[in-house]
Amino acid sequence: MSAVSTTAPSAPATSAPATGAKEGTQVRRRRRLSPGRRLPASRLVGPALFLALWAAASAAGRLDPAAIPAPWTVLRTAGRLWTDGTLPTDILTSLRRAGSGFAIGLVAGVVLALAAGLSRVGEALIDGTVQLNRAIPTLGLIPLFILWLGIGETFKIAIIAIVVYIPIYLNTHAALSGIDHRYVELAEVQGLSRLAFVRQIVIPGALPGFFVGLRLGVTGSWLGLVVLEQINATSGLGYMMFQAQNYGQSDVILVGLLIYGVFGLVSDSAVRLVERRVLSWRRTLSN
Repeated sequence: MSAVSTTAPSAPATSAPATGAKEGTQVRRRRRLSPGRRLPASRLVGPALFLALWAAASAAGRLDPAAIPAPWTVLRTAGRLWTDGTLPTDILTSLRRAGSGFAIGLVAGVVLALAAGLSRVGEALIDGTVQLNRAIPTLGLIPLFILWLGIGETFKIAIIAIVVYIPIYLNTHAALSGIDHRYVELAEVQGLSRLAFVRQIVIPGALPGFFVGLRLGVTGSWLGLVVLEQINATSGLGYMMFQAQNYGQSDVILVGLLIYGVFGLVSDSAVRLVERRVLSWRRTLSN
């Protein structure tokens, strides 16, 4: 009896840690499937590595200074242009053009997507026209818009607005079309009004696609701007780069390209930050 009393209590004591260890192993295995914890400032690693390789190749004499100047040469040129007052003026002009075109394209894309996604009549009138517009190269519309709107600022802003509204419309409309019909039926059973239906069902369901289109639209506004500012412009980053091409100033061209890159990275990061805040209720692979 003494042997039984000493060995019986020891069985659950040894099995509990084994079970806990097995469960912990399963949890660790499950966690390995996800990308893991987000690294701080992870989006700056790639650009920083690129700059480091560029500086190393320039210092080793692997790059032709006339074609690809060293990073410190580009920085000196940027400082000189900033001191002269040329660079601040060009930056403000480019920001104004890109901001105006982006704002118009954003409103147009959202309104058209809502009209086409919430109404069959709207879809019949709008979706085919937008798809036709998407199939036409936007930069190919420049000669026609110059004839219609002149060669001033208006046609530049109009082209940027077209470049912006197309991805916003496509992604928002696709998100609206992908909303599960069971939510619509639930809203009808609950007796929601049209406004409440849009606020509680449509907007949350369309936000993920909208933010994808917003990121594409932000990038598109900068891509369109660099081309448009080389057409009968007297200021702007694109004009500065075009003038530098005529005089063979590759360092000035790289200054403009780096500024465009910084603007694109900052604006995309800002959109992603807003997206994470607005869609914090979602549990996805990225978070």
